[in-house]
Amino acid sequence: MATILLTGGTGLVGRALSSALLEKKHNVIILTRSTKQMAISPQPKNGIQWVQWNVEAQTIDKDAVAKADYIIHLAGAGVADKRWTKKRKQEIVDSRVKSGALLVTALSEIENNVKAVITASAIGWYGADPVIPNPIPFLEDAPADTAFLGDTCRQWEQSIEPVTQLKKRVVKLRIGIVLSKDGGALKEFIKPLQFGVAAILGNGKQMISWIHIDDLVNMFMAAIENENMNGVYNAVAPKPVSNKELTLELARSRKKFFIPFYVPSFILKLLLGEMSIEILKSATVSSTKIQQAGFNFKFPDIKSALKNN
Repeated sequence: MATILLTGGTGLVGRALSSALLEKKHNVIILTRSTKQMAISPQPKNGIQWVQWNVEAQTIDKDAVAKADYIIHLAGAGVADKRWTKKRKQEIVDSRVKSGALLVTALSEIENNVKAVITASAIGWYGADPVIPNPIPFLEDAPADTAFLGDTCRQWEQSIEPVTQLKKRVVKLRIGIVLSKDGGALKEFIKPLQFGVAAILGNGKQMISWIHIDDLVNMFMAAIENENMNGVYNAVAPKPVSNKELTLELARSRKKFFIPFYVPSFILKLLLGEMSIEILKSATVSSTKIQQAGFNFKFPDIKSALKNN
């Protein structure tokens, strides 16, 4: 049994991960900015303790850091929650970089027994496939893309890197599109199906590197338990699919009758602005390294993943 200090604990992945950690009898301490949450649950409840941190003020609960055996860092403003204005883009970057810097400072200044820091990153690190289909999926040693998300991921990962100088193990999971019945991208894909429409984005040929929420949670657990895991791993399933394949497979699993409808790229650009570049980008990302580390996927293909969602 270990004590896990968790940032981003109220998000889609954080909620699922907290439940899994509790099932394994770990103690979970969640860092929160919410004074409301603290008022509701100032003491450990149902295996979870809530403590405060303030990324802008660079303050953190020192006792929580001192108690922790592992830190899992998921915090960051939602990339797809709002249109990418200049202000929003800065919020996306700062929420990741400044929170990483706060953890580094805390670990360097507060006496602690933290064995490893496991941080989220994203496959936004990678650029677009040079050809579709791409016979050479992106590996972890590929350089960061120079576009907004690629540069954000670069800064995100760099912000936590100084922890290695403190002789602590660092694992960075570059997460693909997370498929979960509880929210996230899958919820958005399902919305048009409520009206009998299978909305294929652009030409539908762009490849989506995805992962089932259960596999992602298990990957974070593996990063805690497997001391040989170190550095960057792509958190994606072994079998990426095209947007068209994902959309039609989802439609077949949800509806007896549906009409495939291609949403033109220019419409997406009008609606989403710069974010549409990522929606239409094809990125075929390799899962080889994490599999070589001994990780086994429960849901390696899209059919099994959607059947379980």
